[in-house]
Amino acid sequence: MRIISGSLKGRRFSPPKSFSARPTTDIARESLFNVLNNRVDFDELTVLDLFGGTGSISYEFASRGCENITTVELNYKHFSFIKSMIKEFELDSYIQPIKADAFKYIQKCSSTYDLVIADPPFDLKNFEAIPDRFFEKSLLKPDGIFILEHSDKKSFEEHPNFIEVKKYGKVHFSFFADS
Repeated sequence: MRIISGSLKGRRFSPPKSFSARPTTDIARESLFNVLNNRVDFDELTVLDLFGGTGSISYEFASRGCENITTVELNYKHFSFIKSMIKEFELDSYIQPIKADAFKYIQKCSSTYDLVIADPPFDLKNFEAIPDRFFEKSLLKPDGIFILEHSDKKSFEEHPNFIEVKKYGKVHFSFFADS
């Protein structure tokens, strides 16, 4: 895996073979960040990365100048890997890793964010309820965006907070905002 753009462009990282996370592909990540380049100022963003996995999304935000990123990951191996990469890439002042269940974190969270991205396991029980559970709490700043990565087998186009979907092969990113 590699960082696509920014100050860390081209830097590679390899999760252990025993890693159980399904990382966002380089192509899907590059496409998502191309969309975001036209919508946000990375220097100004506060970002929450739920279901951190390999940390690839957080590294991309930091590489592009985002200085306020919180990454939430429950799995100890994944969390440890993220922490080691933060250290290796010298991103300690940019990314705050938190070992926690994403749903419990958002229930207790008192912060608000410009952008929240969730990349849960595609086979997560009650996957379809994620947007509802997220919007039960007011975690977005005005004009904030919630992005949910999901498979092509799911559709959120009927959700009241849905804005649009970007499709990259079997990986889809649904965008949501407060109504």
